Amino acid sequence: MLRFRGILNAAQSKRLQALNSFNSLHLDSSNQSTFNVGIFWDLDNKPPNSFPPYDAAVRLKAVASSFGVVRYMVAYANRHAFSHVPSAVREQRTERKLLNRLENKGVLTPVQPYLCRVCGRKFYNNEKLLNHFKQLHEREQAKRWNQIESARGSRRVKLVGKFSMKMDKYRNAAREILTPKVGYGLGDELKRAGFWVRMVSDKPQAADIALRNHIVDMMDKRNVGCVVLVSDDSDFVDVLREAKLRCLKTVVVGDSNDGILKRTADAGFSWKEVMLGKAKKEGVSVVGRWKDRDILKRLEWTYNPQLEKEEYSSDEEVDFETEDKEIMEDDCGKDDKFMQEKDNCAWWELHSDFDRRSSESH
Repeated sequence: MLRFRGILNAAQSKRLQALNSFNSLHLDSSNQSTFNVGIFWDLDNKPPNSFPPYDAAVRLKAVASSFGVVRYMVAYANRHAFSHVPSAVREQRTERKLLNRLENKGVLTPVQPYLCRVCGRKFYNNEKLLNHFKQLHEREQAKRWNQIESARGSRRVKLVGKFSMKMDKYRNAAREILTPKVGYGLGDELKRAGFWVRMVSDKPQAADIALRNHIVDMMDKRNVGCVVLVSDDSDFVDVLREAKLRCLKTVVVGDSNDGILKRTADAGFSWKEVMLGKAKKEGVSVVGRWKDRDILKRLEWTYNPQLEKEEYSSDEEVDFETEDKEIMEDDCGKDDKFMQEKDNCAWWELHSDFDRRSSESH
């Protein structure tokens, strides 16, 4: 009975442990810290040609934030990607030049005057606004930079604090009025959105190699739990497979719907879905599926004979077996003593007569 009772107690303890582990899984999944997300952008392969760079970067960060906390935002490209001007931007610049010519000739008059975002002056000619901005505000900005660069120590810190608001105001206004000297301001706009932009050499596949090494380095240091790759280049498929082997979540943003990257990754979105906000809404359901899949994997049971043998050969059962053995030995000793006493008396005598006769003899 003791042995069976020990087996029942062991089985009940196993069930309690299983229930506690299941409850802990649910608590861990509900209280689990969100993933550290890293955005890795291949600008050579997937530049935001049809969208403004700053808006595209902000929308991309919003989508990545639905998977976790965005810790790293990296963009790699060579010199040609930053000097390239998309066709849509070229058309806008051509239209602006045509409008300036018509305004100078007096053929066209703007409905609303052009407003200087720095001083508030109004102009009915865009070129006059441009000349005003360059002759006055651009020179003032250069003077501020010269004062900051020439100062040292605490004086430099005070000048930076003094001119910070004016310099920010100038940069915001210059972004709308001035035309970038090189390209269309891709690098500056991405930096303004919080990206770490890196220019690589003009060698073939230089940006891909640098970006791939950066992703692998982040995985080796375990800095990210979710990799968001912005590219359609099939050379990154090995990196995605390596990330999945390391139990990292992978998301691809690209326009190739049937590409190998989207088939390999856990989730994939197009630029249109990112800009329209559809990708951000679907990100919540994607994270829910990831958590459910992780719970099922942790609850998955596999038969291991050696482990089962070790679990059921516990110390309690060994103790019960030794106790049973001692009890059996005691019972056998008592039975032997009883048989010896029984053999000393004759077969026709009762045990009570034999006991009385033995006591009288003593």
